[in-house]
Amino acid sequence: MEFDQLWQSALGEIELQVSRPNFVTWFKNSKLIDKKEGTALIGLPNNFAKEWVENKYNKVILGTLRGMDDSTKKVEFVVYNERTAQKPTIKSGTKVAINKNDDFGQLSFSEFKVDQVTNLNSKYTLSSYVVGKSNEMAYAAAMAVIDSVGNKYNPLFIYGGVGLGKTHLMQGMGNEVALKYGGKIRVKYVSSEKFTNDVVWAIRNKRMETVKEKYRLIDMLIIDDIQFIAGKPSTEEEFFHTFNALHENNKQIIISSDRPPKFIPTLEERLRSRFEGGMVVDIGVPDYELRLAIIRSKLQDKKAVLSDEIIDLVANKIQKNFREVEGIINKILFYQSRKNGEITAKNVEEIISESSQEPTKNINPNLIIKAVAEFSEIAPLDLLNKSRKKEVAEARQILMYLLREMLQLSYPHIGRRIGKRDHTTAIYAYEKIAREIQKNPALNQKILIIKELISKG
Repeated sequence: MEFDQLWQSALGEIELQVSRPNFVTWFKNSKLIDKKEGTALIGLPNNFAKEWVENKYNKVILGTLRGMDDSTKKVEFVVYNERTAQKPTIKSGTKVAINKNDDFGQLSFSEFKVDQVTNLNSKYTLSSYVVGKSNEMAYAAAMAVIDSVGNKYNPLFIYGGVGLGKTHLMQGMGNEVALKYGGKIRVKYVSSEKFTNDVVWAIRNKRMETVKEKYRLIDMLIIDDIQFIAGKPSTEEEFFHTFNALHENNKQIIISSDRPPKFIPTLEERLRSRFEGGMVVDIGVPDYELRLAIIRSKLQDKKAVLSDEIIDLVANKIQKNFREVEGIINKILFYQSRKNGEITAKNVEEIISESSQEPTKNINPNLIIKAVAEFSEIAPLDLLNKSRKKEVAEARQILMYLLREMLQLSYPHIGRRIGKRDHTTAIYAYEKIAREIQKNPALNQKILIIKELISKG
């Protein structure tokens, strides 16, 4: 079956599974570009449409194509339109990417260029890093490291939740050092996954010396998401020796994680102690002022305009992370472009509501109790009894807060569940924690880590 014929047949089936407005919006300009080795390549007109369809309709498309051609095993998406000079194709064993700009001023592929030597992405610069109360300590530490590489705050350990700017800050540091010192300081950025893969490859091929040479002859090692090496003995062993070799020679080490060293489970104690031997700084959830600044900065980058009312609405409603803010802005601008520049506060609230929905079907009170107990190193039964110990009391208040926030349980139900307490106790706990997380970054970080434990089950 020809690609066009197959795709038109698939669209007929897809139209029956999605609403008419969504079908017209997302599938009108789509195209089946290529199909090879079980992979179907779907072209969409811009980056936003690609991301939306990939996230929302991947299973629908795959199921439909597989029903018509059972050789289809996978679907990939690219930005493509008829004006594209060269038709993209699937290459065996490679991931498809298109050098194409979207409609909203997002960076083109060439601007996302990664340096083959340093692994640094040129789009991450310190000049574009917006600083506020939640990240000013981390930024100050970063600037101190740049001024005295290897001699101050070594290692620098940066922790914070997903989408708060850790990668931007670290890669910005690497790019700034490369620029400031003219290549005299050798910089290397890697994810913990890449480091692990290198170690596994070296073990399989009996080439450990190659890995040692690769990582121990550089002057600034930046490793992202270090928590993922925990529980991998060979990787931890090699990183421990790499860490020592670099540190003993005053080479700079910069590490990120989603949590502080002491809260990384199964991490070897000798690594934990080395991480804590330098400077440990956190990046917290952005406050209103920082979110506002981020929104205005993103709009400026995209050469786009939104009213003060809408900017204020987004800054008030989206409180989790920078990535979520940018995603919402992209959706608002996309909607605005389809409505000839007209968008209301009601439209924006609907976009935010749809985008911010979090699945809770697998989350239950027992799971939340277990996560709070695990994080606090307190027995679950102690959370539910009458203990007045300070550490137990705080953990219990966090538990009540999460039961209310994540499951919307009634205060009487929470009170009964947690030691048969009065509902006023649950109200007090929820309101206290809700107030404190706005001004206490450490408490806010605890909540984020516990939520992650809950989401992982």
